[in-house]
Amino acid sequence: QVQLVESGGGSVQAGGSLRLSCTISGYTRITFSGAWFRQSPGKEREGVAYIDNYGGSVYADSVQGRFTISADNYKKILYLQMNSLKPEDTAMYYCAYDLRGGLQLRGDYSYWGQGTQVTVSS
Repeated sequence: QVQLVESGGGSVQAGGSLRLSCTISGYTRITFSGAWFRQSPGKEREGVAYIDNYGGSVYADSVQGRFTISADNYKKILYLQMNSLKPEDTAMYYCAYDLRGGLQLRGDYSYWGQGTQVTVSS
């Protein structure tokens, strides 16, 4: 049974930084594909960043240049470094693992975490 647990969310002022972590347990695949999504009340879920087994990454235009996704494949941890945070980044952030199909930021993932809240005040 694969489980994902996010941590690192919190409240920060605009311009600040946070680092989210997602610990993956019960992992069995040799290759790795993971992503971060976010959703705020009344809005659709948005793909934020994706990383593959070779370190290749994809970012949403809204976070390009401010967020960085990384992964420790040995420790099975997915990270999201968020800098220059804006109030519009406020959302529940979810990690996802094992892309089964579709585009990286809109595709179907096998496993999801429960989410961690990020709140950015102006």
